[in-house]
Amino acid sequence: MKLIYLLLALLLSVGPVKAKKVVREIYPYKDPTLSIEQRVDDLLKRMTVEEKVYQMCALRLGEGDEIFRTSGEYTIDLIRKEFGAHGIGNVSCPTTDRFAEHSVKTINEIQRVAVEETRLGIPVLVNDEALHGVKGKGATCYPQSIALSSTWNLSLMKEVADAIGRETHSRGITQVLSPTLDLARDPRHGRVEETYGEDPGLAALFGVEFIKGVQRQGVICSPKHFIANFVAPGGREAGNISLSERELREIHLVPYEAAVKQAGVKSLMAAYNAIDGVPCHANHWLLTDVLRGDWGFTGFTVSDWSGVNHTHGYHRIASSCEESAVLCSKAGLDVDLPRMRSYKLLIDAIKSGKIEESDIDVNVRRILRVKFELGLFEDPYVEEKDAVRLQDAPEFRNLARKAARQSIILLKNENQVLPLKYKKIAVVGPNADVLQLGGYSAAGVKGNTPLQGIKAAFKGISEILYAKGCGLTQKDFSGFDEALAVAKQADVTVLVMGGCNGVTGGETQDRIDLDLMGVQEELIKRVSALGKPVVVVLVDGRPVTMMDWIDEVDGVVMMFYAGEEGGNALGEVLAGMVNPSGKLTVTIPRYTGQLPMPLLSRPHGRESSFAEFPSIKRSDPIIAKYNRYYPLFPFGYGLSYTSFKYSDLKLSKKEIQKGNDIVVSVNVTNEGAVDGDEIVQLYLTDLYCRISQPQKKLQGFQRVSIPAGETRRVTFTLTGKKMSFLNECLKEEIGDGEFEVFVGKNCMDGVSDKFVVK
Repeated sequence: MKLIYLLLALLLSVGPVKAKKVVREIYPYKDPTLSIEQRVDDLLKRMTVEEKVYQMCALRLGEGDEIFRTSGEYTIDLIRKEFGAHGIGNVSCPTTDRFAEHSVKTINEIQRVAVEETRLGIPVLVNDEALHGVKGKGATCYPQSIALSSTWNLSLMKEVADAIGRETHSRGITQVLSPTLDLARDPRHGRVEETYGEDPGLAALFGVEFIKGVQRQGVICSPKHFIANFVAPGGREAGNISLSERELREIHLVPYEAAVKQAGVKSLMAAYNAIDGVPCHANHWLLTDVLRGDWGFTGFTVSDWSGVNHTHGYHRIASSCEESAVLCSKAGLDVDLPRMRSYKLLIDAIKSGKIEESDIDVNVRRILRVKFELGLFEDPYVEEKDAVRLQDAPEFRNLARKAARQSIILLKNENQVLPLKYKKIAVVGPNADVLQLGGYSAAGVKGNTPLQGIKAAFKGISEILYAKGCGLTQKDFSGFDEALAVAKQADVTVLVMGGCNGVTGGETQDRIDLDLMGVQEELIKRVSALGKPVVVVLVDGRPVTMMDWIDEVDGVVMMFYAGEEGGNALGEVLAGMVNPSGKLTVTIPRYTGQLPMPLLSRPHGRESSFAEFPSIKRSDPIIAKYNRYYPLFPFGYGLSYTSFKYSDLKLSKKEIQKGNDIVVSVNVTNEGAVDGDEIVQLYLTDLYCRISQPQKKLQGFQRVSIPAGETRRVTFTLTGKKMSFLNECLKEEIGDGEFEVFVGKNCMDGVSDKFVVK
């Protein structure tokens, strides 16, 4: 061994480039036949303090620096300057605004500099966003997360995730800061669109499919925001929350635990908020005790952008960024994204004794392990031709349309106004001729607007008239006359209303109330007053309250941001070419003042009613049972152009032992004249438990295709685990006593039966 090191010393003296090539052939960390842990051990012991700290840092190339020439080529000298001798662990979003060809060239060059021109040749992780498609110019844009969950189709989510992973990997991106596993517990929050809805179990299922699909393609996921970032009072983002550990474990931690244990996620992103005054970025209980101790997570954690800085500048838990860096690193936060700001100060902190080098070895080990697991040391480059071929490939665009079709939700259809069978159709509204994609969407998307989709669907069938009518938020009535004139000429008016990411919703755009903004509601009422049929299409990223106008219109369609093919899918639904099948994964309240009101919540200690609704208990026995849960449209709601009847609910047993399974089956009959898909939902209630339980808990669902006039027998298996609860020690315990099973078309409309666990 001494001879080897003498040889290495001699080689280093003759020149850095030649020596580095030989070093990599000899050092064990470059040997793929060794175990990953052996390779990590070997590499870690060879790294300087600076090299270790830089693995915990990131560069934000492409923002604030002139790194692109006018030809689109990367300025390699700048990369060399930024990397220096130490290399870098992560590069943040260097190609967001580049088409696939330039993306590959850029990232391959970044990797080449890291691998061939730094001392140890450690490849980088290149990150970007991919909530509903990679955020690269010209990439495929699928329906936003809330729309994907509205399909209630996990096999479709798997297809979409695989496609996103393929297109992402083809561009050279190795890490996506997705999916969002926060819950839509309060729809005033601006980023509801990024979630999979309000239910933790449903969000877990969709999150697992996303992560497994993307990571199968060689791209690691960093789900966010760990944890409970969207549920501060009033639906405000990033505020301090004072939720009990029980609430966190039963609700907010559920999707993340599934991501770790079921999907094998390689990374997690910490949240901006604090829990009982302790910022998540510096929360040892969260990042180490729960994530690694309880769940066995072996990947690495990353900050939300500038989150380490924010623990100093906003939360003020430390008097300097250096002190914040020390606190976060020791708590279990491994990587500081997106720039070299706080964590580079760890070099001086180690020298001054504020943190030990052995402490950061723990962080760096986790980062290196994932890089080895990805195979980056053996193959850091991608083929340019693959990226060009997969950029918004035809099969991806077809998949985007399939997902958009299944995501659209029919909320109201009086007088069978839909599907439209009229000769003249007026299309009016601020979102009628606008492509609304939602947050974290790719640039340069070749999508279609609702107006374009409607024209395509009704070509040769109906005449389409158009007027904008009004803006989204402006108090401007000047377009009303044109809109009313168009509506008077038509047989029916489709009003395409709603919101826009960055204007009425999205990041930093929380709402005071959920009414349509500007003069949109007044336009709806003016057009409705003409006495002709009216259909309102809501294109938005969150629920909308409708009490001021819903009784005046015949139809309401909810189209959460549906991606590049959303316009075509909408046209097909309105024309009856597609039978709508989407269902809500978030409750729509009657009034904002009811919020928050998710289905999965504990009962109150005394029954009461809203002063605005004094006669609920007397007039409606169904609503009486859920008096506090009195939505406009409940969780799981969605209509079809046909009707479904539930009957003959049967349980395999009426009495079971603790831990045993029970089989639930029900007949679902398509009583209408057209074929349709029904989303059959299974809910469970522990009727009596010493820890009070939710009135209903979603425990299963199936999307079932049923031809007109036919019946399908739908079967579920309720495992013993689904009858469990967290006891006084927050440990899982199987409940006993009486349980109620409810199977229906939504959480309030179905059939039920009871069984006993002994």
